[in-house]
Amino acid sequence: MIQFSFHKKLKAVGGEMRLQLDCEIKKGQLLALYGESGAGKTSVLRMLAGLMTPDKGQIEVNGKIWLDSRENINLKPQLRKTGFVFQDYALFPNMTVRENLEFGLDKSQEASTVNDLIEIIELGDLQHRKPATLSGGQQQRTALARALVRQPELLLLDEPLSALDHAMRVKLQDYILQVHRQFNLTTILVSHEISEVFKMSDYMMELVHGKVIRQGTPLELFSGNNLPEDQFKMVGDVVKVEQINGQYFVQVLVGNQIVDVPANNLSDTDIKVGDRVVVGTEILNGRVSKID
Repeated sequence: MIQFSFHKKLKAVGGEMRLQLDCEIKKGQLLALYGESGAGKTSVLRMLAGLMTPDKGQIEVNGKIWLDSRENINLKPQLRKTGFVFQDYALFPNMTVRENLEFGLDKSQEASTVNDLIEIIELGDLQHRKPATLSGGQQQRTALARALVRQPELLLLDEPLSALDHAMRVKLQDYILQVHRQFNLTTILVSHEISEVFKMSDYMMELVHGKVIRQGTPLELFSGNNLPEDQFKMVGDVVKVEQINGQYFVQVLVGNQIVDVPANNLSDTDIKVGDRVVVGTEILNGRVSKID
């Protein structure tokens, strides 16, 4: 169980912002922090990792206190068992893939940990190459493996897929889910993509200007009348229908962009590749609006 609460004054585009957050995460859960840029999502991850100090707050991870401003407890980042994957991956450019992973090892850890991760994340053919020679997807996989080296109690993902193209992003979403389950991780994902939140998270919190305005499962928050009015009201062509982890998704080409949209009760619809559809609230209820 992970419990934390933060209060922090932050500088925002519109002036000062007060970040206030109280959260409890069950072991093995994947929590998404959803919201527009500047809502405070990344600051939450940085405070959990010890890279930013709240004005006041507490962090308790599996019975151990990482932070308690009242008791003047504030563990250094290297003493917190977190794995952090940044947007830009933050790999050491002068080190090979293997050396990047080895750098993250604790002195007490066996070197075989790196060998295991290279095999699991499928980095064997890349282990002696440097980051500049890797594709974006390969760098992301390396960053993920490095974050797992210290066997973290908490994996923090700060929009790690935002710079990738659609096909690679979908593939690596599956990769992250596989690793999350295989290692029984507790994970916090920062994202502003509804389709990504639907596909990956068990629970989510929506942040606006530093405060949680809604929380629940993605289905509870983004179905029917709960869908934000400016989201998914577009017309496009269905390019793919797939089932991932028991959840159906429809890929719709809108202009030059492909949008992944969850489609519950898909068996009740007659949607197929090539259909012209309205991507709106109906699709989130499993009722895709098809244009004849």
